Amino acid sequence: MATIRLGKRTDKRAPLIKEFVPLAKLDDIVFGAWDPIPDDALTAARKAGVLEERDIEPIADFLKAIKPMPAVFDNKYVTRIHGTNVKKGKTKRDLAEQLRQDIRDFKTRNKCERIVIVWCASTEIYIKPGPQHATIEQFEKAMEKNDDAIAPSMLYAYAAIMEGVAFANGAPNLCVDTPALQKLAIDRGVPISGKDFKTGQTWMKTVVAPGLKARMLGLSGWYSTNILGNRDGEVLDDPQSFKTKEESKLSVLHTILQPELYPDLYKNFSHVVRINYYPPRGDNKEGWDNIDIVGWMNYPMQIKINFLCRDSILAAPIVLDLALFSDFAQRAGMKGIQEWLSFYYKSPMAAPGLQPEHDLFIQQTKLKNTLRHLMGEDQITHLGLEYYAS
Repeated sequence: MATIRLGKRTDKRAPLIKEFVPLAKLDDIVFGAWDPIPDDALTAARKAGVLEERDIEPIADFLKAIKPMPAVFDNKYVTRIHGTNVKKGKTKRDLAEQLRQDIRDFKTRNKCERIVIVWCASTEIYIKPGPQHATIEQFEKAMEKNDDAIAPSMLYAYAAIMEGVAFANGAPNLCVDTPALQKLAIDRGVPISGKDFKTGQTWMKTVVAPGLKARMLGLSGWYSTNILGNRDGEVLDDPQSFKTKEESKLSVLHTILQPELYPDLYKNFSHVVRINYYPPRGDNKEGWDNIDIVGWMNYPMQIKINFLCRDSILAAPIVLDLALFSDFAQRAGMKGIQEWLSFYYKSPMAAPGLQPEHDLFIQQTKLKNTLRHLMGEDQITHLGLEYYAS
């Protein structure tokens, strides 16, 4: 984690965040998982091909000991994955109760004081919010009826909140971002956040787009394409799963650029997103962006970005940060949507009727100011007039 400035610039106080905030120590964390594929963490790490053997071998025994619990999984929602390590139950309510028991057993077995769940599973098919998601009573009835509108990810979110466990959604699908589960989280004092980890191409958009807007440069079009060969790429090769991801990716530019306020610069810009499954690339995702911008006196210009990134290497630190910050939020008495964690998400959750903030730099300011607030420090506004007062 980075440093955080405290007080005036002349105070020269800039501790590391992990030294400023009482986060859980890494040595005190116990890792567990559910997975429809029964491989232990060592086998999974070697199959994924993200890390080289020199990085895996020193912790091979540690990884081998992490064996996944049977997952709540339905191929209907993630069509390109077939797993055998799967729970069985008569109703989705039964499956949710099994997850709750898993959480209790894991906590007891490992003598944990607290639990955090970070959803890192594959993107589910696109589901629109409906009456099944409006209240917790309707949600629970839908579970009992095995309603198709209740996806596996929602069962994990429900189980977590019912057990008082903070929940972070790293995928773009409808999950904890429903009125029913948001209200349940507030009622039970549980922090929730989401959704869709901001790692590669969209992260770059939230860096570049604020710069264009700050300089009042127009945008006529932004074309984005990716090639990806890992399991995420395979899942997104399914049109319904891709639609879920596309909805998340497309929301970013409109929110940052605000075409309703700047129609001359941003009205009707073209925004195209493509993801192509290309197995030879593995986890090493490559993203291309062609950005057609408009300068003074309507002169056109272009920006080209070719981002050769490693998907999991970018995502893993986000998972850890979210686990630590979600735990800290719960200890601080925070509950419901944690908008200050939007820094980590492509499609951040916000209160009903409130426009989510996508600008990475505003998100970072919000995150750090929240930490300052919780620790009793003054907010940083960057006004700076006190340095020039006579």
